[in-house]
Amino acid sequence: MSNPQNNSQKNSAHTPMMQQYLRIKAEHADTLLFYRMGDFYELFYDDAKRAAELLDISLTARGSSNGHPIPMAGVPYHAAENYLARLLELGESVAICEQIGDPATSKGPVERQVVRILTPGTLTDEALLPAAQENLLVAVNPGDNFGIACLDMASGRFTVLEANSREQLRAELERLQPAEVLYPETWQFSDKELNCSCCRRRPEWEFDFASSEQLLLRQFQVAHLDGFGISHLRTAVGAAGAILTYVKATQRAALPHITSIIAERYDEAIMLDAATRRNLELVRSLSGQKTALFDVLDSTSTAMGSRLLQRWLQRPLRQHQQLNSRYDAVGALQQIDFHELHQQLRQVGDVERILTRIGLRSARPRDLARLRVALQTLPSIQNLIQHPNLAPWQQAISTFPELADLLEQAIVEQPPMLIRDGGVIRDGFDEELDEQRQLAAGATDFLQQIEARERQRTGIMTLKIGYNKVHGYYLEASRAASAQIPADYQRRQTLKNAERYIIPELKTYEDKVLQSQSRALTREKWLYESLIEQLAEHLQPLQRTALALAEIDVLRSFAEQAITYQYQRPELVEQVQIELSDARHPVIERLQQEPFIANDVSLTPQQRLLLITGPNMGGKSTYMRQTALLAIMAHCGSYVPARKAVFGPIDRIFTRIGASDDLASGRSTFMVEMTEAANILHNATDKSLVLMDEIGRGTSTYDGLALAWACAEALLDKNRALTLFATHYFELTQTIGQHAGALNVHVEATEHGDTIAFQHKVKTGAASRSFGVQVAQLAGLPTSVLQQAKQYLQQLESDHHGVVEALPAQASAAPAQAPLFEVQPSALEQALADLDVNQLTPIEALTWLAQWQQKMRTSD
Repeated sequence: MSNPQNNSQKNSAHTPMMQQYLRIKAEHADTLLFYRMGDFYELFYDDAKRAAELLDISLTARGSSNGHPIPMAGVPYHAAENYLARLLELGESVAICEQIGDPATSKGPVERQVVRILTPGTLTDEALLPAAQENLLVAVNPGDNFGIACLDMASGRFTVLEANSREQLRAELERLQPAEVLYPETWQFSDKELNCSCCRRRPEWEFDFASSEQLLLRQFQVAHLDGFGISHLRTAVGAAGAILTYVKATQRAALPHITSIIAERYDEAIMLDAATRRNLELVRSLSGQKTALFDVLDSTSTAMGSRLLQRWLQRPLRQHQQLNSRYDAVGALQQIDFHELHQQLRQVGDVERILTRIGLRSARPRDLARLRVALQTLPSIQNLIQHPNLAPWQQAISTFPELADLLEQAIVEQPPMLIRDGGVIRDGFDEELDEQRQLAAGATDFLQQIEARERQRTGIMTLKIGYNKVHGYYLEASRAASAQIPADYQRRQTLKNAERYIIPELKTYEDKVLQSQSRALTREKWLYESLIEQLAEHLQPLQRTALALAEIDVLRSFAEQAITYQYQRPELVEQVQIELSDARHPVIERLQQEPFIANDVSLTPQQRLLLITGPNMGGKSTYMRQTALLAIMAHCGSYVPARKAVFGPIDRIFTRIGASDDLASGRSTFMVEMTEAANILHNATDKSLVLMDEIGRGTSTYDGLALAWACAEALLDKNRALTLFATHYFELTQTIGQHAGALNVHVEATEHGDTIAFQHKVKTGAASRSFGVQVAQLAGLPTSVLQQAKQYLQQLESDHHGVVEALPAQASAAPAQAPLFEVQPSALEQALADLDVNQLTPIEALTWLAQWQQKMRTSD
C-alpha cells in the first residue's frame, strides 16, 4: 500500500484532522512529527512504525483514512521528555506540533503548528542535555581550506576557525566531538572524517560567504565583522552562516543569546592531532572508565565549570602571559577559604544554560528560582575573591540586586515545574492577579457553603460538591440516599453507586469560579512572560558574569588539587626545553594504592631525545605519557605533580603509542603505526614534544629496527623535536643512543630467579635486556611454553650476536630481503642471459630461435 503521506493529491479523501496532519508532515518529511492530541503526542504512518521500533512502544491503529488503517503510536505529553531524549540520542530529529487554537471556538480540527524542531545539536532543554558536557553543532565548509564553525546552543558560545588540511580537520572534530555536523550537499567525504553519527547535508547556498556575512551582521547588529577578527576567514564565515540558518529554522525564534563570535587561531594553542587526543585520554578514556585526565582534575562546583575545564584541556594555551595570570589566580585561591567558595559556587548552579533558555523564551519557573538564588549569591562570591591576583575575575562578576529583588518578589519559593497550571507568581506582586485569585477563592468558599447547607437540608451527610470538565459542578450522593433527594435537584449523571445532580444556583457560581480562575491564569502567564522579557534585557552582562564564574570555578578546582596532592607552580621560559624534577603521573598516582615512583625528565636543544629501554610493564609508557600530561596541565593554567617543572615554548604534541588497526578503512596495525609516524615526521618542529613508543614492531625484526633507527635519526637531525623514544631494539642504544643530541635511559627492573620486580625508576644508561619471558610468566603462560621460549631465546642470542657492529654495513647485517613484488626471470629470459652470442654462427643463432619458438608454441 502506498503511504498516504506521499499522496497529497488524494488528501481530500482523508478526514479533516488527517488532512491537517498530512499537510504539516509534508513540510517536515525527514523529521519525526510529534502531533499533539489532547494529553498525548501522536505519531502516524511511517513515523509511528519507526517510533514504535526505536522506543519500544505499542503500534496501534486509529480507525481508517482514505480507506486504509492508520498506523499510530503515542507518548503522554507529561512524559515526552524521556522519549525525546532517547530519540535524540539515537540521532533522530523531532518536530513538536502543538495546538495553538482554542478548542472552544474552533470549527473543525483545532489549529496546530510546529513550534520547534529538536535535533541532536540544537538542544537547550535541561532534561535533554548532559549537564557536564558540551552539546555542539558544527558546520564544515570545504574550499581552499576547511572552514569550521561551532555553536554550543545551550550557552550561546560561537566559534570559528579554518583548518589547512584534512588532518587538521580530523583533529578539530576529535576535539569538538560534535553532536551534529552540517556540510554542503555537494561535498564528498567519508563518514569517519566527520567523527559524528548525525551528519546533515545542507543546500550549497547556505554556506555562501556573502549571504552568511549578512546573516552574521544582522545577528550581531554591527556594520562589519572586523571587530570579531573573522572578515578574512571566508570559508569559516560560510560555515557560521550555515549554522545560523539551520538554528533559526529549527528554533522558530530569535537567538538573542548568541551575542558574539570568537575566531580561534592555531598559534594560540598547542595543536593536538586526533591520535594524540585519544592516546593521552584527556577527557575520555579508551576503556570507557573514569580514568581520563579530566576525571581526576574535575573537582568543580558547577556543571558550567566542568564543561569549561574540558575545553581548556582540549585546547591548552601557548600565551605565557595568560597562563601566568591563571597561575597567580590559583596561588591566590589557595590563600582564601576555597571550601566556602565551593559552597557558594554550588548555589550558582548552571546559570549559563538558564540564561540561554531565558533568551529563547523557554525558561521554566524553576529556572527563574535557580537564577534568583544565583543572583543572591553573587555578592558573597565577590567578597570571597578579594585578592589583587583575582581582580580581573572580581571585576567581571557583576551583581544584579534589582533583578534579584524582582525575582524574590515575583516568584514563589518553590514554584511548580510549568507555568500552565499557575501558582508561580507570589501573592502581593500584582494587584490585578490578587483580585482575580480572591474572586476565585471567594467563589470556592461559597461553593463550600452550598455543600454544607444542602447537607443540612437533605440530611445526607455524605453529599458533596464535585467538578469535571464535562459536567461542570455537581452535587453527588449515594444511590442509597435517592429517596432523600429534593424535587428541585436535576439528575445529571448516573454512576454505579452514586447519582450526580445540579441546581440552578450551582450553575451560576460555576461560571463565576471558572471565569475568575481563567482570568487569574491568563494574567499570571502574562506576568511571567513580562518577567522573562525584563531578564532578557540584561542577557549580555549576565552571560559575562556566568563565564567569569565558570573560570573561577575551574581555577578554584586547580587550587584544591594543588593543595591536596602537592602540585607545584610551573615555570614558563622562552628557551625550548622541558625540565621536570620528581614528576608523577596525575592519573595513575590517584588510582594505585602504593606510592607512585617519581622521575625526572630533561629535554633541551642540546639533549633533544631520550632513548628509553626496559621491560614491558616497567613503566616506559607511563613515563612518556606523564610528560605530555604535565605539559598540557601547565598550559591550561594548572599546577602540576612535580617538585619542579620548567616548560619552554611548545607548539604541538605528537604521540605514536599503542597498537590498533583500522580495518574499516582497510588499514592494518602496522599501516596505522606508519601513518601516525609519517604525520609526526612531516609536521614536528623544534618546538614540538614527540612521544614515540615501540615504532617498527608491526613488521619483521630487521625492517622494524631499520625503520626505528631512521625515524629516530630524522627526529634528531631534521625535526629537532623534543622526543621521548621508547624501544625494545637494544641495538639502537649503541647507534642512536651515542648521538650527541640523545641520551640512553632505562626503566629499572630486578630479576629474582625466574621472576622480575619492576622498580619503575628511570635511570641513565641502556637496559641490559627486555625480560620478555619473565613478563610472559607473570601473565600466566603455561610453564612448558615458557621453558621452550627460554631455549629458543638462548639459541637466537647465540646465533645473532654481533648484529650491532654490523648495522652500519647493512648488507652484512642479515641476508638480503627480497622485495615484496620481485618477479623471477622466465626460462627464456634465463636462457638469453646464459647465451654467449659471440660464440654463435648465424646458422646456430637461427636454430636456437627456432627451438625456442617451437617450445613456446607447445607451451601455449
